[in-house]
Amino acid sequence: MESKSAFSRRQFMELLGVSAAGFGLVSMAGCGGGDDAKKDEGADAPAGGGAADTITYSLTADPRAVDPAYFDDGESAVVSCNMYEGLYQYGKTDAKVSPCLAKDLPEISDDGLVYTIKLNEGIKFHDGTDFNAEAVKKSIERQLEPNRNSDMPYASFVFGEEEAGNGVETVEAVDDYTVKITMRAASAPFVKNLAMALASPIVAPSAIEAATDGQAITNPVGTGPYKFVDWTKGASVTLVANEDYWGEAPKTKNLVFKIIAEGNTRLTSLINGECDIISSVDPASADQIVDNGFELFSEDGMTINYMAFNTETGKCTDQEVRKAVAQAINVEEMVKSIYGEYATVANSVMPTWMAPYAKDVKQTAYDPEAAKKTLADKGITSLQCITYTTARPYNQKGGSDLANMIQGYLSAVGVELSIAQYDWTTYKTKVQTDPYDICFYGWTGDNGDPDNFMNLLADTNWSMNVAHFQDDEYKALIAEGLKTPDGDARDAIYLQCEEMVAEKQPWVLISHSKNLLGYSPKVKDFYYHPTGVVFFKGVSKEA
Repeated sequence: MESKSAFSRRQFMELLGVSAAGFGLVSMAGCGGGDDAKKDEGADAPAGGGAADTITYSLTADPRAVDPAYFDDGESAVVSCNMYEGLYQYGKTDAKVSPCLAKDLPEISDDGLVYTIKLNEGIKFHDGTDFNAEAVKKSIERQLEPNRNSDMPYASFVFGEEEAGNGVETVEAVDDYTVKITMRAASAPFVKNLAMALASPIVAPSAIEAATDGQAITNPVGTGPYKFVDWTKGASVTLVANEDYWGEAPKTKNLVFKIIAEGNTRLTSLINGECDIISSVDPASADQIVDNGFELFSEDGMTINYMAFNTETGKCTDQEVRKAVAQAINVEEMVKSIYGEYATVANSVMPTWMAPYAKDVKQTAYDPEAAKKTLADKGITSLQCITYTTARPYNQKGGSDLANMIQGYLSAVGVELSIAQYDWTTYKTKVQTDPYDICFYGWTGDNGDPDNFMNLLADTNWSMNVAHFQDDEYKALIAEGLKTPDGDARDAIYLQCEEMVAEKQPWVLISHSKNLLGYSPKVKDFYYHPTGVVFFKGVSKEA
């Protein structure tokens, strides 16, 4: 009943690969994740016979947006990746990059600065307008300086910053189906970035023009296998199959994403048949899913669960204070107590199966006596914490249990921790507006590249870098890693980044989780992608 898998270093190197195989087959096979250049018999026909016409999937919170330029959360990505497509796509079960809206992989100049991309022809957006080079140009340019705004969390992460001297400098529509992207500096992960479900998907120019200037699109229009129907906030988002989809037809007509914040309610909705798939299963409920005859998806995630210090303001700007707080926390005991067998203690920012993981990176050891002395010497008797109550893919229990246990650890060394708790949607705002000394956060990798994890602590957007960590030496390493080709030299750079995070302590690393979802045995070909999304085009349900 349980689908289990563990990644290895070999699998990770495969995951990082860029696949050029089968371009002739992929070129017009459609995207939506993992076409693998192969069609199933009868896949072009609408679902029929013994198939149900609706799949219902539970989200733990409302999407932040249905515009890829305006979200950084998994809920938005799970919904939007079924409506929009990018120039490139990942494999069904990995992060190997292959063409999607592009005909093939880009032609890259010898200096790594110019990407020439040929596009597939004859593709239409959901509203019947043409997909072409101008659409690509418009989708990217709205996220470049000076057009971008502070509500576009992934813009600098994917497309770079002028001040940092990286990312995209210009986008040119050479002709109707050729795009030329010129970079400020070489970027090893750029093609992988272009396959991400955040920021990179191509949006219809008509939808951009119809939106209020400087605000997210509310009537999404993409090229994907599903079209937007409606979004009732706090309740559900509904999509319908795109009958004119340019690739293989979706197997299920309707997708309904129900917003169910509370874990036990999600479990009940699965058992009662109200939902076909539930996300972020509480580890304590895993056995109930199997015992009730449902499937448990359990696979090592591409995640990190962490506590962040505010390094800019407050009481944790002092590295010695951060170290002392870390010494007060028994991370191994905490992880075992909260997550049991469904998470492992994090010794690195990146999951253990990702390069350049090294067991000899030394995280701050548990030493409550040393912590008590340093905190007393520094005059630290209280700290302020904010956390989230909603389950996340990297922390299926939510942040309350973590905050409460750490409150206990700090109390034992003479520090009172005040805790403010919010649902995830509210928390995403509070973590940018409210004061705190420590907060809880996490990350699901978007593309399988080390930069996607380590660059978080170099980002100037505080919704991404909640530690507000700004270190010139660290930023220089990130810049070097970006322009260094994959291989041992690049691995060594990111290992230095890992060591610096351990030394300077902007985070306390907590755990790497398993992705836990429950689903009905009637659901076929379901897979939760390592990047934290579900591509529903090939998923069906027996009636």
